[in-house]
Amino acid sequence: MDLRELYQQVILDHNRNPRNFREVEPCDCSADGENPLCGDKITIFLSMDRDTVKDIAFQGAGCAICMASASMMTERLRGCERTEAEAIFEEFHTLVTGVEELDNRKNRTDSILEKLEVFSGVREFPVRVKCASLPWHTFKAALDNSSKKVTTE
Repeated sequence: MDLRELYQQVILDHNRNPRNFREVEPCDCSADGENPLCGDKITIFLSMDRDTVKDIAFQGAGCAICMASASMMTERLRGCERTEAEAIFEEFHTLVTGVEELDNRKNRTDSILEKLEVFSGVREFPVRVKCASLPWHTFKAALDNSSKKVTTE
């Protein structure tokens, strides 16, 4: 199975059966995000234990890529220390935006993204980069306890 086929299967699975699609109780911080171009609207909820992401969840509606990204993000970030979560955010952003050369990424075996690597195909569709990254930027806003609404525009 090639990466593109795996990407499609993973996206469809997480869109149909999103993990952590709920509110967090108690919620220490949350943030709202919107992608006006695609119509994605998402809220990220966090419960922190000092500097650890104790619980993370999301609610909202959007395209399959946005919902799958949010679902997989919540799975990956639960239990992470803040610094690790921020490093994963940066690595994911690099993966989908193509800031780092693709050849450099292919030669790496130490990725902290784990299953999130399937989103590397998003970089081929610039309009979809915003869909995949919206949950992540919204997470970062929640982590920073920002009251400003996240938007891709």
